[in-house]
Amino acid sequence: MRAELDDREFVSRFEDGTLPAASFHHRDHVRLAWLYLKREPPIAALTRFAEGLKRFAARNAKPGLYHETITWAFLFLIRERMERDPDAGWDEFAAANPDLFQWKPSILDAYYRKETLGSDLARKVFVMPDRAMEGFPAALRPAGDRPPL
Repeated sequence: MRAELDDREFVSRFEDGTLPAASFHHRDHVRLAWLYLKREPPIAALTRFAEGLKRFAARNAKPGLYHETITWAFLFLIRERMERDPDAGWDEFAAANPDLFQWKPSILDAYYRKETLGSDLARKVFVMPDRAMEGFPAALRPAGDRPPL
């Protein structure tokens, strides 16, 4: 098991580009989002997190890895969970929310259809969750989700 960097060094190494890609896994993404949300208002944390992930992917010659819907959805889920126990530290948060750390299958599978998350649109812009829409009448669904007339 690898030694975990302290919070300050972890964020610093991510932001300055010295954190190796091989040391930045899904759990680390969740931790980074949690750290940003602990220190900044949600929109500032979202901006910092998304821009940082784009830079990280570009520095590692994989700019196509960034996925806006996954990034935003996870950050919003983490934010919601943090509000349930705002005084929890990282270890308590992680222990209370194991579903956030499972990558495949992912918690987002409960919110999004596979086709939606696999779309170019979802990769480029945040797409609202569409799983709940499956039970709605066609007239109430977003235009792109309606059956043809």
